[in-house]
Amino acid sequence: MSTDAGPPVDGAPPMSTYERQVWDTLNEHWQRRKNRRALPNRASVVLGRTNQLAGNTVRRVRDAVPEAVAEPVRRAGEAVADTAVRPVLASATALLELGNDLALELNNPKSVEELARKKGFDIDSFTALRQQDLKVCDRLLTRNTLTWRAIGAVEGGAMGMLATVPVAGTLTAMTADILVVQVLSTSIAARITYSYGYDAKDPKEQDFIQCLVQRSFMEQAAKAKPLRDTARAADAVKGRVNWSQKLRNDHRLLATLEKVMQRLGPAGSRAPVENVAKAVPFVGVLIGASVNGAVLGRVATDAQRYCQTRFLCDKYGLPLPAALAAGFVDL
Repeated sequence: MSTDAGPPVDGAPPMSTYERQVWDTLNEHWQRRKNRRALPNRASVVLGRTNQLAGNTVRRVRDAVPEAVAEPVRRAGEAVADTAVRPVLASATALLELGNDLALELNNPKSVEELARKKGFDIDSFTALRQQDLKVCDRLLTRNTLTWRAIGAVEGGAMGMLATVPVAGTLTAMTADILVVQVLSTSIAARITYSYGYDAKDPKEQDFIQCLVQRSFMEQAAKAKPLRDTARAADAVKGRVNWSQKLRNDHRLLATLEKVMQRLGPAGSRAPVENVAKAVPFVGVLIGASVNGAVLGRVATDAQRYCQTRFLCDKYGLPLPAALAAGFVDL
């Protein structure tokens, strides 16, 4: 087998069978990344931009969702009389509060130490995890990626629904959504960093965390236009009882939903505009759920892969794979 970083140095203890299996998988991944992109020529530029754009986000997280973002959603909920809309806004507020709770939990290294002890590992500090077998650290993150995919989907779905509510506005929904995901991305990376014995507050680890936060922001930004289009369509179709060609031309989403519903119904049937109107909010839910689930799942996967690599390289005196040594580009 050809590995990018090579075997353990002389004098280092041998890898366990589990560690060797993970190491082989990691090297295959980094080798693919190295072959796919000319990283050394681009890494310094991209990493510089990453630190500049994401640095402020990481510094402003402060382990909680700022009240300045949560308050507009609460005010929107108080202003809405429509009983059908109120549960959506209440759910959004609850998710912001959940983001606070999760961030506080994930950014606390004591939580990692307590979990390790519950699993039977007697450690005085999270830093002692670096002396354990890699399997010990991995066990602290069982089903981690699946969990964050699910949480991201729920949060994104609720915010996608909120984006179609005129009184709350797409801007309020997107602002709250982006910040929650930024907070969670930072916190997920921090928890994983602690789980492998590294201090997430160390400046060396902050570069890596900033990279993940910046990328999650870019991935979220891609859904802004589809959500705006969905919100506009929901507003345009509200209260309508008849179709018009202008309505179809101005809102392609409505025309597409009409065609889909016609095909699903009996041959020759029509899709009433009010039925299409009921389906529009669920498009926002699907957009938000799919994007946010993927974003948080990828953050969890990439953070764990990076920390596993760092853990094994430090433990066995190995150099970082070339794809990582050049910078955190396209993990």
